[in-house]
Amino acid sequence: MVSDPIADMLARIRNAAMARHELTRLPASKLKKGIAEILKAEGYVADVRQEEWGPKKHRTLTIVLKYGPDRKSAFQGMRRVSRAGRRVYVRHDEIPRVLSGLGVSILSTSQGLMTDRDARKRKVGGELLCEVW
Repeated sequence: MVSDPIADMLARIRNAAMARHELTRLPASKLKKGIAEILKAEGYVADVRQEEWGPKKHRTLTIVLKYGPDRKSAFQGMRRVSRAGRRVYVRHDEIPRVLSGLGVSILSTSQGLMTDRDARKRKVGGELLCEVW
């Protein structure tokens, strides 16, 4: 059993990109699907599908990775910010910019998952889940 499913998800995506895999599969949840959809909307992954896989028909999230023409990953790195041992909550005016706005932070707010830009625009804070650049 994984103690931090979001950190596990980010590690699987990072490892698959370093190994130049076409896709990666992981156990599905609403939160992970929401994060993956944000990564797709921001252009860091090519596609996100939720499907049943394997002999026991487990719900899995299939993330198709995106590469450039030189087979370089669409993202440079991703980092889990708020962890089980240290939760990080920010107000809308305290949301940090990732690489001066070139990257994106993903927040869990009272209005759902959203990027740092959306949270600043809506003036809502929340838990800072991860950063991608």
